[in-house]
Amino acid sequence: MDVVTNFFVGLHIIGIASLLGGFLTQMKAMSAGTARFVPAMLHGALTMLVTGIVLVGLNQAQDHPLNNIKIGIKMAVLVVILALVYVKRDDEQIAKPLFGAVGGLTMANIFIAVLWT
Repeated sequence: MDVVTNFFVGLHIIGIASLLGGFLTQMKAMSAGTARFVPAMLHGALTMLVTGIVLVGLNQAQDHPLNNIKIGIKMAVLVVILALVYVKRDDEQIAKPLFGAVGGLTMANIFIAVLWT
């Protein structure tokens, strides 16, 4: 069962890398005011959502203790990110504050995962 859990952790990390990488590749465009949400950002956020739900299920199935408040906050942040990226995915230009908010929320989600023990 640990192999399956580690596989989904790896996929979860790939999802966050896709979301953050998509944001970072648009940083130069953001300073020029031409940033947009690339498909990698949407796919990364969806990957994170699906693998996160699977990981919670796998951990509950193994009777591992879970911090439901942490998981709830991370999921709420991810749903906000996903909603923003999904709604604005076809726009040619995204406002700097909105684009920056997605990057900030992504980094906040990473730090919640790593630092909240």
